[in-house]
Formats: sequence, structure tokens, C-alpha cells
Amino acid sequence: MKKIINIVGVSALLFTCASCQDWLDMPSESKADSSSVFETVGRAEMAVVGAYPNIHTQELGYQLLEGTDEASSSETNSKYNVSNYDYTSTSSMLSSTYTNMYKAIEYVNVCIKNIPSMKVAESEQKKLNSLLGEALAIRAYAYWNIVRFYGDVPYTDIPTSDLTTFSSSRVSRDTIYDHCVRDLQQAIDLLPWQSEGMVSTPERFTKNSAYGILARVALYAAGYSLRWDLSTVPYNASTVRIAQREDKARIHELYQIAADACKAVITQKENGLLDNYDEVFRDLCTKQYNEETMLEYGWYGANSSDVRTGYVNGIPTNGSGGTFGKGGAQMITMPTFYFEFDEGDQRRDVSICNYGLYTDGTYQMNTYIGSGVGKYRINWCKSRGTSDSRRDINFPLLRYSDVLLMYAEALNELNNGPTSDAIDAFKQVRMRAFKYDESKIGTIPSDYEGFKNAIIQERKLELSHESLRKTDLTRWGILYEHLTAEKEKLYQLANREGKYANVDVYRAYKGGTAVYQDPTIALPYISIKESDFVTMGLTADEIAKLNILNDNVNGGFLEKEFYEDEAGNVYFSENSVPAGTKLTPVTYTILNMFGCHTIKSKGGLYVDSSEYEDNTFITRMFYGLQKNMVEILPFSTTSIIDVNPGLAGQQHPCY
Repeated sequence: MKKIINIVGVSALLFTCASCQDWLDMPSESKADSSSVFETVGRAEMAVVGAYPNIHTQELGYQLLEGTDEASSSETNSKYNVSNYDYTSTSSMLSSTYTNMYKAIEYVNVCIKNIPSMKVAESEQKKLNSLLGEALAIRAYAYWNIVRFYGDVPYTDIPTSDLTTFSSSRVSRDTIYDHCVRDLQQAIDLLPWQSEGMVSTPERFTKNSAYGILARVALYAAGYSLRWDLSTVPYNASTVRIAQREDKARIHELYQIAADACKAVITQKENGLLDNYDEVFRDLCTKQYNEETMLEYGWYGANSSDVRTGYVNGIPTNGSGGTFGKGGAQMITMPTFYFEFDEGDQRRDVSICNYGLYTDGTYQMNTYIGSGVGKYRINWCKSRGTSDSRRDINFPLLRYSDVLLMYAEALNELNNGPTSDAIDAFKQVRMRAFKYDESKIGTIPSDYEGFKNAIIQERKLELSHESLRKTDLTRWGILYEHLTAEKEKLYQLANREGKYANVDVYRAYKGGTAVYQDPTIALPYISIKESDFVTMGLTADEIAKLNILNDNVNGGFLEKEFYEDEAGNVYFSENSVPAGTKLTPVTYTILNMFGCHTIKSKGGLYVDSSEYEDNTFITRMFYGLQKNMVEILPFSTTSIIDVNPGLAGQQHPCY
């Protein structure tokens, strides 16, 4: 295997960390060599912590989070191209996740080399072991992030200063994943449980989170991916295929590793599900830790890595001078996603925010095509954040519900059908979703295929917008088929056909003002039918305005006076109200839910008018999607191939 040095273009080890913790800055190797850094446990800890800022990127919560059945781009630039699987443009080719992960790997490779040779007092040895465990876990996590998007990539477990060559070719993803599994198994032996108190924050690895990430890596290592023959360069495109690794015994072993890792976390009983789903994400917004979120990306302050959680993937906030500052958002939830949730599922209105905020903090209800990602909303925070684009919201990297679903999935694979433990783990997630009302969770399938499909669906509902969906669909080998079917759903929704035949066309809501740490989850609304227009006394012009689905002419919504009685009942007019009923006039906004409040240039959910037909949001959806091609990203020519001579001729063969 060739070694590598110029993967990231950075050879100095900068020991800095920007997270919720006030970690001290350490000098780079140009000012202090490794021997001085690894003189004390305290300095070694700062060195390990210095890798954490690189394990999450803006791409992971932005471009790579879009383009699934969960979210789509609301922009018209390269982000839109990436969201729709057009990776051919130079400006669309991603590289920051690739390069940042290798930066993290370089940090921890230095630590993994030096920490074992440190001489410390016996009382400090457990702490030192824990730091080595953290470094090993970080390396595995970083490689998982690279491999799941790029497949076979350069691999090194040696610091750049110790290498003798300046280039590296691709290494089999199976080999890399097996290294990651071993790193995590060793890390688990070294790391403390969270309850031991050696690490006070889920922004750092403990035995709990290392077990969870081991399960995740093992499932990916056992799953499907886009492969080709690495033996001949340039690669032969005819060898490209979607497949699992050939070693069936190893696949079985990896599923067992995943199941055992999840069971260890479940048996330990240090982590659990919060009763209220929204509290998981409110805690992320307010820097509160809980038993469900097992690993978080800590993000705080002007000097932190600019991942933009809550800005690019938050809810719309109109105007930089307003209460909540200016927020994109640069993505919308997929319009069909709202209807994937059964009635009463508390996750729907958390995951999909049905409102945006005007400059003065008042609510604006969103259309089906304009709903924002709801998990990282600024009004759930304590304050505006460092700036408009730096909201200081942590990102969830691992949650206990994920462990439960991975456990259920692994057991289903091992036993060709769900065991009682698999069904119980799955049921726990469903029960919490419906606030422990068992009558609402539906029938859990007992056959292999039915249970696997239930897992595929439940992971979407539970873990949406947490940067897992795109590569989950890939590891199941169904990305193309699943998204093709999703596009057909969009057409059905637009035409109100099939399961969408009776969805609301019009909703009415009344205004209100948002506050920080807002108790609001979803804006209440009243469903309006066309037959109600007569009762409301709408004029022909008002109805016409309500049915103009184009923001440029300010259509699609209408303000109208309704009436409320003392019990909160709403009346469209004063007619037919019982005598003596005290009514209060209240202004409601009637909204056409098929209007386009976000994506102006690509049209709305409207396919019957020639005005939209040629450039519609739907017809352009996933326009670059090609099976046996887009399941793995190509290498950026300038940022990846050109800086590593070992990758010459090793571009993704379909590009």
C-alpha cells in the first residue's frame, strides 16, 4: 500500500479547538515539536481535542443533507446542482468534507503515535488511555465520513512527518472499514463510560458513543456501495456495479458486531429516549445535554468552524435587522415528507417547521413547498447567536434512537427476520413518537422484507435532516429506485391524486409573535374548503388572488377577518352564530398550500399550467440522478486529484 502525505496540503499540526468548552490554544509544530506537546496529559488532551472541529462540515449539514426524500435545495446555484445529483460542474464538486476529515486524521495520527510512549504517573494512566481511545474513535469516524461519500480513498494511519512518499492511490473501502472497526474496538476498551465522569460533554467520545459509531460503521461495511475494479488504472467503467463485499462470512460478522455494540449500549442503561421529541433539539439549540444525544458537534463562537447549523438548514427569518437576524434557509423539506407521518406522530412538526418569521418576529405559515427544516430553529435558542450565519447550535452526530434502530436492523439481517429484541427496539422508537399511545403505532411487520422496509421508513421519520439519509439509501442499494419513486409522489401531490387526493388546498392561520426559547412547535391552522368561500363572502377578485401561485405578483394568500368566541371557536362570518354569543374579530391569513413561497425561479407544486410546466420544481427534481454513477461522489480535480499525484487517472470511472 502506498503511503500518503499531500492529502490535505497541511503538514503542521495545529492544536486548537472551538466548541462549547473553553479549550486553550496550543502552538503548531512550527513553534513546539511533538515531544513538548506530549510531555503532560493536559497538553496531550488539548492535542486530541484539537481534532474535533474537523469531524463535521458545512457540506454535511447543507449540500450533502439535501437531495433525498427529506430535503431539497431552495437555491439556484451549485448547491441546487448538488442537491439534484449534477456533480459535473467544477463549482459543484465538493471537497471540504474530504479535506477536513483528513485534517482530523492527521491530528489523531500524531496523537496515536505519541500517546502510548508517554510516561505518566499511575494515577494518570486511565486518563491517558481514554485520550488514546478518543483519538482512535475520531480516526474511525473521519474515515467513515470520507468512505461513505467517496468509496475507495487514500488511507494512512501514520503522521505525515513520518512518511517517505508524497502520494497515495485509492485503497479498498473494505480494507478501510475493517481498519475503522478495529480502531473502534480498541477505542471501546480504552474509553470510559459516560457515567464515569472523565468527559463532561457529549461533544467528545465516550465508550457509549464509540459503541454506537462502531455499530454504524459495521452496518456500512456490510452494506451495498458503488464499486469498480481497482486493479487497472484508468478504471474501466464497465466494471462499475452496486454490490456488497464478496466475503459473505465477513458480512455476517459485521452485522453481529453491529448488534453486539448496540446491545452493549442498551444493556448499560445510561442512555435513553426523552419523552418529548422536541426537547432533543431544543437542548441542542440551548447547549443542554441529555441522555438521548450521545455525540454532538460542538459549535460556538466567531472562531469556530463555520458549519452554519440553523442558518443553511434552519427556518426562514426575514431581515438581518430583526429579532432573530437573517436566516436562509437554503433548503426546504420535501413537500411529500409531511404526509409520511401518521396523524399524532410528534416528530412531524418538529422535523418540518410549518412557519417562517418576519423581521418583527411574527409568524408566516409555509406552503407545502416552503416548509423549513425544523430541528435547528433559531427561536428555540436562548439568543440570536454569534452572527446571522453562526447560530451556535450543536449538530447531533449520534442519538440513542439511532442505536435502537441499528440494533433492530442488525438483528433482522442476522436472523432473516426480526427477533423479539429487534421488534422491541423498533417499538420503543415508535412508542415515543406517539407519546406512548400503543393504539397509534400500527402493526410491526414480522417478516424480513417487511421489517427491513419498516426500518427504512422509520429511520427517515426519526433521523431526518441529521445527515444520514443519502448514504443510508446508498448502503441499502436503493438510492436510485427510492428517489425515482419519490419524484412520482411529488407529481401525485401536485395533482392531488392517490394518497394525496384529499390534502388541504387552503389553510387559514392567525398571527402571533415568536420569542427566544419559543414554546411553539407548529403554527395552528384551520382547513378551508372552496365551499367555505361563499360563507366568508370572498369576492371573485379575492379568490383569483388566492389562486395565483406566483410570489412575483404577491398571490397565493389573502388576509381576512374571522371571528372567535370566548371558547376559541372560529366563525367565518357573523351569520348563523347563536344569539348572545360574544365574538371578537380576528385577522386570519388564508394561504394556498400549493403556492410557491420559497422556490421562485423553478415553479411551485403546480403541473397543470404551461406557466410552470417547462421549468417546474418537480420536473427538475433529481435531474442528474443516474443509477450506478451518483451513489459515490467524484473527486474534485483541483482540490483532491491535483494535490495528490497518486490519484492520477483514478477519478470515478463514470465521470
